Amino acid sequence: MNPEHLRRAIALASEARTAGNPPFGSLLVGPDGSVLVEERNTTLTDGDITAHPELKVARWAARELDPQTAAMTTMYTSCEPCGMCAGALARSGIGHVVFALSGEQLDGLRTAGGFPPVPVDGPHLYEAAKAPVEGYYP
Repeated sequence: MNPEHLRRAIALASEARTAGNPPFGSLLVGPDGSVLVEERNTTLTDGDITAHPELKVARWAARELDPQTAAMTTMYTSCEPCGMCAGALARSGIGHVVFALSGEQLDGLRTAGGFPPVPVDGPHLYEAAKAPVEGYYP
């Protein structure tokens, strides 16, 4: 863990807030310790609820890095990735994530609490749903 990279992620969070966005920032560090990409939250200025910096870094890594290089990278981020971002990170091949605030600590700083849960209902229609998936994964 490199505290300077984590401090930079926190600085990116401050930049996001100054620009009118939620205060989150992330960067990806290559195997040699160099910064490959930096991102800030732009959900409000882009009008895109998915414009989290962790997701943008994960998309960049999946698009720009071969799997072997991606596996040797470390993402430093100002806050523990949310569920959406964690899913993208798992699929991106990024090797390691280091965060400053935990999700629980973040929730403690929110005066209105977190987001309300969305009710889900399932699973249903197993036989029909498995048809397009069966045999796809090795």
